[in-house]
Amino acid sequence: MKRLITGLILTPFFFYVVALGPSWAFLASLAAVGLFCLYEFLGILSARFPSYESLQRNPAIYAAGLFFMVLPSQEGVLLTLLAMLLMVAVLRMRDLAGSLPMASGAMLGVVYIFGAWRCGVFLRAMDPWWMLFALAINWLGDTCAYYAGSAFGKHKMAPRVSPAKSWEGAAASLLGGIVIGTLFIQYQFPHVGVGRAIALCATANIAGQLGDLAESAFKRGAGVKDSGNLLPGHGGWLDRVDSSLFSVPVVYWLLTQQWFLK
Repeated sequence: MKRLITGLILTPFFFYVVALGPSWAFLASLAAVGLFCLYEFLGILSARFPSYESLQRNPAIYAAGLFFMVLPSQEGVLLTLLAMLLMVAVLRMRDLAGSLPMASGAMLGVVYIFGAWRCGVFLRAMDPWWMLFALAINWLGDTCAYYAGSAFGKHKMAPRVSPAKSWEGAAASLLGGIVIGTLFIQYQFPHVGVGRAIALCATANIAGQLGDLAESAFKRGAGVKDSGNLLPGHGGWLDRVDSSLFSVPVVYWLLTQQWFLK
């Protein structure tokens, strides 16, 4: 019930912000969710490595995330500057033996979260409905997987990483994502052929499922159940958007490839 109530509250808000709201509201919402996700990601890292607990309280790391999300494109220079900033940020560590893995973990968290949201900024600039599609394709798939897996799930998909996930649920997520996503694309973007729409939906859904499993692997390795507790029934913000952090960059990349659009 908590999961349903939280979804009913968040869905119309995100629909408005992504598809209809002003650019400043979209950017502010993206930044806020990104900061929450990064905080939770660093919490997972510090749960596995307690000496890195100071990561969550280092403002330079959060500034690096926002910096990465909004600066004009020049990815090679941007990543170099980002790495430099994070290397400087760990100078405050008491245990310098952990400075290298700490900076590496922070770098991964910043690029993983704010790099995806950077793609989201570009994707919404192309068309807000594409951004809504990239987010919703996996939220709808998650719903299909949850109910199909609960009713029919017998074959474990990745028991070491996420024991509750089944191949039946994954198939339901993929099928639901393809059907609903293709109908949406044909309605909103009729110039996109059915074949490309199906390919886009399938790729985005699979990417999202892999993103969910990747975050689960981090949590299981760190010995934590949820990334946070800010969203009743869902856990943390990172738990809610882990699939989108994979699907948004994939959708943006495909839509910018000439070979895919031909």
